[in-house]
Amino acid sequence: MPGKDPNLSRRKLFERTSKAAIAAAVGGGMLAKATGCASTGPVTEEMAREAVNYNPKMKYRRLGKTNLPVSEISLGGHWKNRKGGRFWGAFANDEVPDDVAKNRTEVMSACIDAGVNYLDITTAAECLCYGVALKGRREKMHVGADDHRLCIRNPDNCTVPGQTKNVEECLRRLRTDYLDIWRVQARMDGTSPDEHMEVSIEAADKLRKAGKIRHFGVSSHNRKWLKHIIEKYPGVEMVIFPCTATTRKAGQPITKENIIEKVAYKWGEDLDTSIFDSVRKHNVGVVTIKPFAGGNVFASYKNKTGFPVMGVGIKEENDLARLTLQCILTRFDEITCVVPGLTTVYEVDNAARASYLRNLAMTPAEQAWLERVTAERLACLPEDYKWLRDWDVI
Repeated sequence: MPGKDPNLSRRKLFERTSKAAIAAAVGGGMLAKATGCASTGPVTEEMAREAVNYNPKMKYRRLGKTNLPVSEISLGGHWKNRKGGRFWGAFANDEVPDDVAKNRTEVMSACIDAGVNYLDITTAAECLCYGVALKGRREKMHVGADDHRLCIRNPDNCTVPGQTKNVEECLRRLRTDYLDIWRVQARMDGTSPDEHMEVSIEAADKLRKAGKIRHFGVSSHNRKWLKHIIEKYPGVEMVIFPCTATTRKAGQPITKENIIEKVAYKWGEDLDTSIFDSVRKHNVGVVTIKPFAGGNVFASYKNKTGFPVMGVGIKEENDLARLTLQCILTRFDEITCVVPGLTTVYEVDNAARASYLRNLAMTPAEQAWLERVTAERLACLPEDYKWLRDWDVI
């Protein structure tokens, strides 16, 4: 394939996959004993040193059944476009503009240096950009991808040939011949029928045998649906869902702090069990998105800065970003990694510090400030983001 990385042969790829499978089979008990978590959690030092882009300052967690040691701060595919919005969906003629290619290449280099080793992609434009950014160093990043235009959210795409095309288009644009994870995008509202998942699983089996994918996962914005999928389909190795600094785990004892959640939660559903119980039981990795609520936690989000973003940004917002990531990672050991969108090299460094400094813990003043600011800004979410409040208790 044109653009194929000569440094990683198909043989080496499957050697790496086989080692991960063997380690999952014989080492899972050791990991569970060491971390108290059967599906994710910090890996042993020996396992961490086997991680792609290993950096001793970064912390790594195991991605469920994949057994991949993944950096707990990883890279989301979205970043600011020229209008200061959230992402590019496509480029004319599949051509990456020079300034975009330069920006993504610089950010990717910073991620590799920082110990970041997972990249999560959802659009054709992202595949193109990161194909350029990873040229000559594909082996430096675990890539999870899907194309939102070809995914199973559209019922017309829900055939094995349709989903095979989805993956092959991702590969073409990424200039590679395999995905580490094919992470399908199901309907955000949880209305994807089981038949659509079964088509994806059938396609995944064939794609894996052909050497085009290594692992399989799924994303949705509906936790009830994801919980059902985790419990019904053993082939699901990882899931992707939103999490913010306000998110709390369901099933906790009633306290003064959560009594309102227990009594007045808008869906009136049973909060005695959590999706985290399911991921633990079924050894499923968790990647979380939307830590900054699509940028809405930042005061300057409405005054969008054009691309490329210059300088180091606003100190308050840098602190808010770092503490948000630190809060999520500290609160949930079931989470393997958080994937914020990062537009600049400085944003990469700032996000990585959330892992580097996590053991120092936040001060009481920082905790109080984070809780206050986050609550204030999430209370004012625009209409297209109010669904995120459904993830306050999960």
